[in-house]
Amino acid sequence: MTREQFLKMIGGGTLAMTLAPNLLLAENLKFLEKSSATKLTILHTNDQHSRIEPFDSSYSRNPNQGGFARRAALIQKIRKEENNVLLLDSGDTFQGTPYFNFFGGELEFKLMSMMGYDASTMGNHDFDNGLEGFKKVQPNAKFPFICSNYDFKNTILDGHTIPYKTFQKNGIKVGIFGVGIELAGLVGKKSYGETVYRNPIEIAQHYSEFLRKEQKCDLVICLSHIGYDYKDDPKKISDKLLAANTDGIDLILGGHTHTFLPEPQNFINKSGKNVLVNQVGWAGLLLGRIDFYFDENKTVKNISWHNQVIDEKILV
Repeated sequence: MTREQFLKMIGGGTLAMTLAPNLLLAENLKFLEKSSATKLTILHTNDQHSRIEPFDSSYSRNPNQGGFARRAALIQKIRKEENNVLLLDSGDTFQGTPYFNFFGGELEFKLMSMMGYDASTMGNHDFDNGLEGFKKVQPNAKFPFICSNYDFKNTILDGHTIPYKTFQKNGIKVGIFGVGIELAGLVGKKSYGETVYRNPIEIAQHYSEFLRKEQKCDLVICLSHIGYDYKDDPKKISDKLLAANTDGIDLILGGHTHTFLPEPQNFINKSGKNVLVNQVGWAGLLLGRIDFYFDENKTVKNISWHNQVIDEKILV
């Protein structure tokens, strides 16, 4: 993708869709912002791949884009403007630059902690230094790793991840779980040891029901590192299949396939309701943003989005 194509496809807007069939859309966001609506801002990344610094200005595809410092400045600006923010990541923090080769992920976790990430899930490359390597640097991450379909019971990571987490944001309860891709055949057995992979669709259904019904969450989010779509293998579990074959999930934040979605995609789940899927490419070139507006009954009334390019226009 050229720089021109990249910039052209990224924008922002209001989604003319709902999370329930009978939802009434407000006329516009200005009305919502002036009304009693509660706004929840979801910021998200995926597949950062240790890209601490921006790409060089001579890089042909995305010159002078990306960079942790710029992203941190943008996140800080958004937090000053918005009261209710969740910052999430969908895995593959590791691998891709000398920073990981030298520090083993310690730097990435320290910087993400400074940015105030609320949660992440694990991607396949987060196993690149084995379970031992991940455990060694994990104390630098001041946020939890939510892994619902990886069973670490017989490994040294037992107790170092959690299957779900809930957050309270101005009366809105958000439930989050995470699913990862099958490691066998993708990651060396020595690197993941006795980690047991469980079917993401089955696990997603379990936790979406649990968070919705037992935890009484108003919004359910899945952090996914299973990939958006596989055209050459349509039966392979992907975010598209996950959305269509479960219910109870409102938003899937994806990773793994490095897919630059032009906007959050809308799918119909098995109960006939809408579920959004978004993914923002790789290397921290974008910061995904989705704003949910809730009424006094904690019902979503509108959704807006903006996948913002991280470039030199962001002052550090």
